[in-house]
Amino acid sequence: MDQYTLNLLIVGASFALYVGIAIWARAGTTAEFYAANRGVNPVLNGMATAADWMSAASFISMAGLIATVGYGNSTYLMGWTGGYVLLALLLAPYLRKFGKYTVPQFIGDRFYSQGARLTAVVCLIIISVTYVIGQMTGAGVAFSRFLEVNVSTGLWIASAVVFCYAVLGGMKGITYTQVAQYIVLIIAYTIPAIFISLQLTGNPIPWFGLFGTHTESALPLLQKLDQVVTDLGFNAYTAQGSMLNMTLFTLSLMIGTAGLPHVIIRFFTVPKVSDARWSAGWALVFIALLYLTAPAVGAMARLNIINTIFPAGTEQEAVLYDERPDWMRTWEVTGLLKFEDKNGDGRIQYYNDAAAGFTETATQRGWAGNELTINNDILVLANPEIAQLPGWVIALIAAGGLAAALSTAAGLLLAISSAISHDLIKDFLKPDISEKGELMAARIAMAGAILVATLLGLNPPGFAAQTVALAFGLAAATIFPALMMGIFSKRINSVGATLGMIVGLVVTCLYLFTYLGWFFIAGTNMMENVPANYLFGIPPTAFGPIGALLNFATAYIVSMMTQAPPKHVQDLVESIRVPRGAGQATGH
Repeated sequence: MDQYTLNLLIVGASFALYVGIAIWARAGTTAEFYAANRGVNPVLNGMATAADWMSAASFISMAGLIATVGYGNSTYLMGWTGGYVLLALLLAPYLRKFGKYTVPQFIGDRFYSQGARLTAVVCLIIISVTYVIGQMTGAGVAFSRFLEVNVSTGLWIASAVVFCYAVLGGMKGITYTQVAQYIVLIIAYTIPAIFISLQLTGNPIPWFGLFGTHTESALPLLQKLDQVVTDLGFNAYTAQGSMLNMTLFTLSLMIGTAGLPHVIIRFFTVPKVSDARWSAGWALVFIALLYLTAPAVGAMARLNIINTIFPAGTEQEAVLYDERPDWMRTWEVTGLLKFEDKNGDGRIQYYNDAAAGFTETATQRGWAGNELTINNDILVLANPEIAQLPGWVIALIAAGGLAAALSTAAGLLLAISSAISHDLIKDFLKPDISEKGELMAARIAMAGAILVATLLGLNPPGFAAQTVALAFGLAAATIFPALMMGIFSKRINSVGATLGMIVGLVVTCLYLFTYLGWFFIAGTNMMENVPANYLFGIPPTAFGPIGALLNFATAYIVSMMTQAPPKHVQDLVESIRVPRGAGQATGH
C-alpha cells in the first residue's frame, strides 16, 4: 500500500471517530454547549485539557523551534509548563467556585461593571483569534503534506473539519472528542520518538536517549550535535542566549498560560471545586508525557537532517540535489522546503551564511550562500520520513499533528463563540433571547470565527509556536492581571480593572503591530522585525510581562484614587477565596 493511501486511511479513520463522537455527544442546551452540563469526570477532563493545551504549537512547531535554536528555545517548555502550574494553583479552583460559564462573566460580576465585562470580551476575542491562527497554520501544514496539496488548500480543509465537529458538539462534544484526540496525538508523538532514539542512541526512552551516547560516533549525543552545527557556522546547540529575553519570554508564557480563556473554561466543566484541582493534576501528568519527549525529538531531528545532507560528514561534499531523498521531494511540493542552487554545483549547501566567522570557510569550499530553506513547522511531521521509519508511523504522526491542531482550535473557537453569544448578545444586545436562539447564535459565532482565523492563517505572523506566543503575551497583559486582582484583592475596583485591561491591551497590541503589521497583515508593519529595532532589545513575543506590569500598575493606582468596591463585592471576593463546594451555575 502506498504512503498516500495509508495516510488517507489512518487520518480518515481518526476524523470519522471525532465526528462520530460529536454527533453522539451533541449539545442540546446552552449548559451543554458552554460547560458540558458540568458532568465531566476529572480524569477525562484532565486528558481533554491536555489535548486542548497541547496544540499545533506543542506538537508540530515547538520541537522544530528547539531543533533550530537549541537550548534557547527551552523557554517554550519552561513557560508553558510553569504557567499551567500557576493556573492550577492560583486560578482554576477559585473560578470554579464562582460557578459561571465564561471568564468575562467572572470579570463582569467581580468588578460589578458591564464595561469591564465588555472589555474582557474584546480581550478574549483578540487573544483567541491570534491563538487560533497558529492552530490553523499548523493544521494547514499537516494537511498540505499528507494530502499532497499546497498549504492554503490544507488550511481550508482543516477549517472544514473543525466546522463539522466543533459547531455541532459544543463543549460537550469537544470534551469527548479531545479525549480521543489526546490518545491519538500522544501515541503518534511517542512511537516515532522511540524508533529514532533507538536508531541514534540504542535507548528506547527518548528522554534518556537525549543525554545518551550517539551510537555511530561514540560521543554524547548533544556533544555530537554541537559539533556538527558549529562545523556549519551555526551556534552551538547547547549555547545560551540573552538571559533577559529568556526570562521575559518565559514569564510571558507562564502568566499568559494562566490567562488563556479556552483553558480556563475547561475547569467549568467538572462537578466540584476539588474536581477542578484533580483535573489540573491529571492534565499535568498527561502534558508531561509529551513535553519530556519534545527536546529529544528536536535534537534528533536536527542531527538527522544534517546527516541526510552531509551523509559522509560535514567536512565532505553535500548530497546532490538530484539524489535528494524522497521526503525532501514530497515536502518541496508544499512550499515549506525550498532549494536554490546558488553556486550551480548541483549540490545542497546547508550552512549559516549569516555567520561572519564562517565566510572564509564557505568561500574556500565554493559555497555562495545557504541553499536550503526549511520551515520549522515541518520537522516533527517529517521526522519519521527523515529517519526512514515504516509508512504506518508516518501516517500516525500525520493523524497526531492534526489532532493536536484541531483539538486546540475547537477549544478556542468555543471560547470565542461563548463570549459573543453569552456575554455580548445575551447580556448586552438581546437579553430576552431564547435558549434556542442563544445556541444558534453560539454556532454562528463559531462559524464566523473559523472563517476569520482561516483567512488570517493564510499569511500568519510567524511559525505556529511564534504566533501562539503572541497570544500568550496578549493574555498575560490583559486577562491574567484582571483575574489575579479579582480573586486576591478586595480593593481593586471596576474603574481600575477596566482601565488596566485597556492599557495592557492597547500597549501590547501597538508593540506587536509595530513589528508584525496591523492586525498581523503582512506589509503593514511600521518597523522591520529585527532585534536592532526592538525597544530595549525585547522581541514582540516577550513583551507580555511589560503589558501585564502596566495593567497591574494602572489598576492599582486608579483604584487607590477612586472609591472602594461595594461591601457585597468584597464579601464575594472573600467567599471565592475559600474553595469549599460549588453551587449550580448562576446568572444564566
